[in-house]
Amino acid sequence: KIANQKNYFSKNLILDKVSFSYQNSKKKILDEVELNIPKFSIVGLTGKTGSGKSTLANILIGLLSFNEGKIISDNIEQKEKTINWEHKIGYVPQNIFLTNDTIRRNIAFGIPENEIDNTKVINLLNLAQLNEMVNNFSEGLNTFVGERGARLSGGQIQRIGIARALYHDPEFLVLDEATSALDIDTENEFIKVVLKISSKKTVFFISHRPSVMKLCDVVYKLENGKLYNIKLN
Repeated sequence: KIANQKNYFSKNLILDKVSFSYQNSKKKILDEVELNIPKFSIVGLTGKTGSGKSTLANILIGLLSFNEGKIISDNIEQKEKTINWEHKIGYVPQNIFLTNDTIRRNIAFGIPENEIDNTKVINLLNLAQLNEMVNNFSEGLNTFVGERGARLSGGQIQRIGIARALYHDPEFLVLDEATSALDIDTENEFIKVVLKISSKKTVFFISHRPSVMKLCDVVYKLENGKLYNIKLN
């Protein structure tokens, strides 16, 4: 069966022999990658810098089309070579871009002012453990964060990033080196947030840190374009 539909999956999402290379290049960044992501699992991806991890992330979140292979969602092969999630995907990159605007508008990023759901923003603040930070500002949610979040710590910026990614209640959350700039204590706090939401989400964690990979149900390593299922000690 082949379908042209949004990729809402209830059982699993499979990349079957997916390859990717940039235009006019013979080098395969991804070479017949086979990846199985069960619903509600935490899947880890590790590998050296430049191994193609972010390329794979961009395919998963629908930013890139792959050249060869197929996507299978709940045993149904998808017609397109781009994953179509609409708002069912949440993405937390390594570097969160914050505008010099309020905490509220940075969480509900891109939502028209009159359409922002304040209850949702407050619930996400609770989930991301940002209450204390907001309460310390006299302007609360209406506090301006400064240029690129200058008034906030690295950990606070990352947690705003995860709150933003969850605003549309995505089914699938991709975290691309989201903890690499954090110290160990802040990373542990961040991971607690992820674990809190993981029972209701499918999480794909890209990281080079063993402390993150230990949380995952399954771990893959990307090397020379090939994907390997590995076991950690």
